[in-house]
Amino acid sequence: MLIEMSTSHSAAPEDQAAPARRPHDDAPDTAALFRRLIALEDGPERDEIRDELVTAWLPMAHRIAGRFRDRGESIEDLRQVAALGLVKAIDRFDPERGAFESYAVPTITGEVKRHFRDRMWALRVPRRVQELRNKVRVARRELTQNPGSPEPTIAAVAAHTGLTEEEVSTGMEALDSFSTLSLDAEMSSGADGYSLADTLGAADASFDVVVDRESAKEGLRRLPERERAILYMRFFEDMTQSRIADRLGISQMHVSRLISRSCARVRDEVLAERTGRRGGTRPTDF
Repeated sequence: MLIEMSTSHSAAPEDQAAPARRPHDDAPDTAALFRRLIALEDGPERDEIRDELVTAWLPMAHRIAGRFRDRGESIEDLRQVAALGLVKAIDRFDPERGAFESYAVPTITGEVKRHFRDRMWALRVPRRVQELRNKVRVARRELTQNPGSPEPTIAAVAAHTGLTEEEVSTGMEALDSFSTLSLDAEMSSGADGYSLADTLGAADASFDVVVDRESAKEGLRRLPERERAILYMRFFEDMTQSRIADRLGISQMHVSRLISRSCARVRDEVLAERTGRRGGTRPTDF
């Protein structure tokens, strides 16, 4: 007698439905809202739906911001940046191209990363240098991931990343540019300790004197011989106006007027010379 074998004990693997990917708890179903948003013109109703979408997806933005905590920025500021990225994602999203979450996550993440790139550096570093820094940082971590691994050399990092040794050096210098050292930082722990500010030079006022002296030379050369002699006796031999007047046989008042007039002439010529250079023209010599 033929016995019919039952096939109901199990289902073939291909007959079993694959489990659906579980969405995040902060990924609401807002497809209908997005369709309404796209269909509406600018106005109060559209703004209301837009605000509703922002409120619905804000927990997801906060979750993304939380990935970047403990990097020198407060969580509240990170959430504000992530919220800005969320608004941009909502404004640019096209419902015909797929799920909003797939579009919003990289948009929000990119906004937070740009915040760190553009705002968190103590020194303004070009984007190319920042990218070199990131490559060098990752390469150093990969080369030292085994316990006891020595600090990689510039040549080793260059070989690992495909960069030149000069680019690796630039990236390593940028590693120290994310934060700066305070001028009040102690540079020595001894009794004679000093701060970083103590090692910085100060402006030398003598340089201004040199510039003024060189600028006045031509004007002094153009003065009449007697006026040059009066200025030399007054400012280089430290003679009083009365003694100068006695030596030249003129009144002290006349000496005073000659000194004032000569100084004013030299000063005016120097100022006219500097103004002419800034304006691209040179004044005619006296």
